[in-house]
Amino acid sequence: MATAVIKDHASQKRRNFISKFLIYFFLIVITACMLLPFLWMLSSSFKLNKDVFGFPIQWIPKNPRWQNYVDIWTQIPLLTFVKNTVKITVVVTLLQLFTSSFAAYAFAKMQFKGKNVLFLGYIATIAVPWQAYMVPQFMMMSSWHLNNTHLAIMCLQAFSAFGVFLMKQFYEGVPSELCEAARIDGLSEYGIWWHIMLPLSLPALSTLTIFTFVNTWNDFLGPLIYLTKTELKTIQIGLRMFITQYSAEYGLIMAASVVALIPVLIVFLSLQKYFVQGVASTGIKG
Repeated sequence: MATAVIKDHASQKRRNFISKFLIYFFLIVITACMLLPFLWMLSSSFKLNKDVFGFPIQWIPKNPRWQNYVDIWTQIPLLTFVKNTVKITVVVTLLQLFTSSFAAYAFAKMQFKGKNVLFLGYIATIAVPWQAYMVPQFMMMSSWHLNNTHLAIMCLQAFSAFGVFLMKQFYEGVPSELCEAARIDGLSEYGIWWHIMLPLSLPALSTLTIFTFVNTWNDFLGPLIYLTKTELKTIQIGLRMFITQYSAEYGLIMAASVVALIPVLIVFLSLQKYFVQGVASTGIKG
């Protein structure tokens, strides 16, 4: 009897080990597949143009060309593009944090006529692709004489239905008794939002910050449509200047892409702890 129990226990441990091994192996393979393009981009940024697409791939160049990281700043006004991108991204991120958290508080903790209908109508806009209304948007901005200005992109991206949905789901997990107690103490709705809801919603705000920062930083089509002057362009459309009618400097493109990736990594790594908390807690009520 004891021998059978020991065998069953050993068999169970072996099955658990095999299942864990397969899970970790699968996760490692998926992670490697996701990291492989970035490693190739990093490797190509140290190569001559003619060696970028060489096969088999030389992952560690024999003679790394560090000059690529110098040329990207001299062949195009990359510093100007970086400044423009930082300006637009920071302003849009701050605006979305403000508007999304403010609207989400009203939808989650205030009562007014037509609240649910208005919220559903606003959230339904997520299902409408931007390509469906970008022409009317462009005509509207043209009538306001905002073409070739950063203000056009800031105005268009200052509001986010996804951001409102994300923040509302988090706010609904905050006990309403806190808001009621604050109202009894004479705190206004603005004060409740500023002094109570915002400090408690740091994980959700961090999650929204990452999403907004990454989307705005990597935005290509918006700046391509609204910004035609070189001094106003962002880094994503500025990279196209390495591509001419007859050739393309792929080594420089990869080097500039690595530089463009650094701010995104910094923001994500800085907020990843709160990002995980925000994803885990969003949608949990009570």
